[in-house]
Amino acid sequence: MNMDNNDILIRLRYALDIKNTDMVEIFKLGGVDVTKKDVLKILTKSKDSDDYEDGFDADIEEDEDHITCTHFMFESFLNGLITYKRGKLDPKPGQPERPPLSIKNNGSVNNVLLKKLKIALALTSEDMIEILEEAGVTITKGELSALLRKEGHKNYKACDDRYARNFLKGLALKYRV
Repeated sequence: MNMDNNDILIRLRYALDIKNTDMVEIFKLGGVDVTKKDVLKILTKSKDSDDYEDGFDADIEEDEDHITCTHFMFESFLNGLITYKRGKLDPKPGQPERPPLSIKNNGSVNNVLLKKLKIALALTSEDMIEILEEAGVTITKGELSALLRKEGHKNYKACDDRYARNFLKGLALKYRV
């Protein structure tokens, strides 16, 4: 069972200890207007989430008002997180105001997550390797580089949930001390 965008947002919010009001602001910075109430609906589990099987947060019930976080919303949130953490970057002349969306399908969500978190948190590849090791996953610099490549590049490798889930776990261990 794959993690969906809502699962990832729940884990990311926990790992970085982001308040609901900040979630609203981050979405807004990414170009998506949501209310605090919407954020709470996005941060609920869907019935087919694997965490129901894992027992992780099994006490969270799905709200019938659950809002599914689309790829557009998710990537907009990640773009907003970059702006929130690093400040607004003025586009260079001839550059579009909004970057084109990188998430093309379910398979590229985790790769985009790693890339954008690397930028937002100003992490080096060494930092990312340490964060994964903190969560018990060993990865070489070459393997990490393949996960951070652009889809279509000859050395691109799709990032499976194991890396994404453990990266978020490692972030929680690092930032929630």
